[in-house]
Order: sequence, then structure tokens, then C-alpha cells
Amino acid sequence: MPTDSPGNNHLQFSGERFSVEYQFHGSASDARRRADLICIDQTVEAADHVIPPGVIREQLLGHVVHLETLSPESHRVVISFPTELLDGTMSALLHMTSGMAGLQGQLRVTDLSLPNEIVARMTGPRFGSQGLRDLLQVPRRPLVCAVLKPLGLPPRELAALAREFALGGVDLIKDDQSLRDHPFCRFEERVARCAAAVAEASRQTGKRCLYAPHVSGAWPLILEQAGLAQTSGAGALLICPGLTGFDAMASLAQLASLSLPLIAHPDFLGSHYVSPDSGLAPSVLFGLLPRLAGADVSIYPTFGLTYPISDTDCRQIAASCRRTLGPFPSIFPTAAGRMTASRIREMGTIYGRDLVYILGSDVRRGPATIRTACQDFLQRVEVETSQQA
Repeated sequence: MPTDSPGNNHLQFSGERFSVEYQFHGSASDARRRADLICIDQTVEAADHVIPPGVIREQLLGHVVHLETLSPESHRVVISFPTELLDGTMSALLHMTSGMAGLQGQLRVTDLSLPNEIVARMTGPRFGSQGLRDLLQVPRRPLVCAVLKPLGLPPRELAALAREFALGGVDLIKDDQSLRDHPFCRFEERVARCAAAVAEASRQTGKRCLYAPHVSGAWPLILEQAGLAQTSGAGALLICPGLTGFDAMASLAQLASLSLPLIAHPDFLGSHYVSPDSGLAPSVLFGLLPRLAGADVSIYPTFGLTYPISDTDCRQIAASCRRTLGPFPSIFPTAAGRMTASRIREMGTIYGRDLVYILGSDVRRGPATIRTACQDFLQRVEVETSQQA
């Protein structure tokens, strides 16, 4: 077939490419074979003998640009793809990084390198960490977020709990991810009551506190719930991109009619990172992807508990939330997962002051009232922050 075949004439490429970094497990020869296969499967996904010469083969396919042996059974591979295969959506980006590659196993996406012009086409955070600080008028210390739980409480009791949290001085109060539009706790009533309770408590304390209800379901329902939340006085939204899709979160962040910070929750994302040999590295899954999709805060489990995540992973997530990324501001990583006051200093050492503490249920244990326990936690955060200066 001629190089300039009729089927190639309509294709035009700028020559600009983005790259995906993978870690392969197996022999060096197997890593090379699989890398060459990804170059095809992530693009045309066709047998080699049906791929015509010319532009498709030379410019559209992926190119292996680096292959490095880390150990006899571990290899770092960088593959570049043409930027024309990205359209500004998260689904296109996810497909191009691990759509077909992720079906193989023994392969992990460890990083992405995107040109600034491609990043600028993505959604990105509306507020970012500094914007959220400005909104809350908290210029320096870490933020503190309380959680409304357990599932099963009626809206009136959840609102009373939200009021106590807000009187305790927390910055954010979020629905637990299990809260949806249940017949025993309807979304509209819960959000209206909780938003009103937080607003009333904020008037008493003179301190801004943002309530973030959980929006979920198909896109029309998410859109309806987001509108109801904003109308009811909610100050932020919680969304689980593993359940709704990263493009749903990006769509919320893009809405001109919606001006609320977004908190991303990791529900249903666990299988992507729990195996160190497969899936997505935590820095990509909980740092880079939520940031590109418009999250202002990214929640994920912290190290030192029962989750398969290390302090190095958490440091890398934080770095991914803050690294230079085109025009996008940095976002808040979190210290989450049964967080207690005893870990404040440890978390501060790992993250510095730009993080959000997600309060664990221990804040509701012991003789102190919820309000007092929150105040004590905040005081300890203030002390640790002042000592870091």
C-alpha cells in the first residue's frame, strides 16, 4: 500500500504529544512486547497487519520513548501519544492512559505529562486551595472538616449534629458518602435542614462554615440535586467520581450557574490502587485526576491504618495536588480515615499546613461534647501550625 494512501490523506497531526509513565512487572523482553502492544491498543486497537503505513502508523500510534529496568522484574516505560487524541474530557484522558492497558494486569500508571495547552483544555479547580481559604477566611492553618454520620439518622438529627459541628468551629461539614436520597432521609429535606442549621451556627460564631451535601446518581439527578443544594444554602458539594464518573464532576465544575467548591470522595476507586503491581498510582488517582476534573479537595485514606497506602504514597499525592499544572491552582489533599487529634503533629510533618483534616468518629467519643471536642481539635491544629512557622 502506498505511504500516502487515500485513507491517510485526511489525517493531520501537529507533532505535539503527551506521555504516560507505566511500571511493568515481568521480564524486560515481556515489558518491551507489552509496551509495543499498548502503543497500538491505546490508539487504533487493531492487528498490526491491518495498520496502513504512513500517517497512521508513524504519527497516530503510541511511541515508546523510554524503557528503564528498575529491577529484574520491574520496568519503567514512558509512551507518548498525539495530543489530537485528547478532547478535553476526562473520559478521553482515562481511555488514553489506561483504558485498554488496564485490562492486562501487572501494569500500573505512575504519572502523566501533559503539555500546558492540553491542561488548559481540561476543567481544573474553580477555587483551588487558596480560593477555598479566601472563601473561608482561613489564611494559614489547615482546614478541618466534620462528617455527618451514621446512615439512618433522620434529617432533623443530622441537622442538629451539623449545628454542633459548626458551633465547634470546623470549616467544612460534609455528608457521609453513604447519604443519598433515601426514603428515611430525603435529600431535599436533609440539605435544607443542615444548610439552615450551619448558617444559624455561623451567625452565632461569626465564622464561615461550608456544608457539602453528597450529590449522586445519573447526570440529570446530579444537576437537579446540585441546584437544590445551592438554592438551600449549601456551601460546597461532595461527589464520588468513582461512582458518577470524572466527567460528571468536571461538568459540575464547569457550570456557570454553580459556584460551589467540589470535594472528591474515593468511594469505589479502591480497586484501582490496592495492588502495587496494577491500576493507578495513588498520586495519579487521588492527586492528578481529581485536580484535572475540577476538585478543590481530594479525599483519600491516609497511611498507618488498615488501608494499603504508605506515607510515601501520601506525600506523592500531596505533591501531585500542588505541582505546577498549566494554569490550574493547587488543591487540598486530606488527612482522612479515623483521624484523631493524636495524629495532628504527624500529619503536619507530612503535609505542612495546606491540607484538610477529616475528623474521625473519635471526636464523638468520651465525656466532651461534640462542640468542645471540635474546639479542642482546632486549638491543637493552631498550636501545631504556629510551631511549624
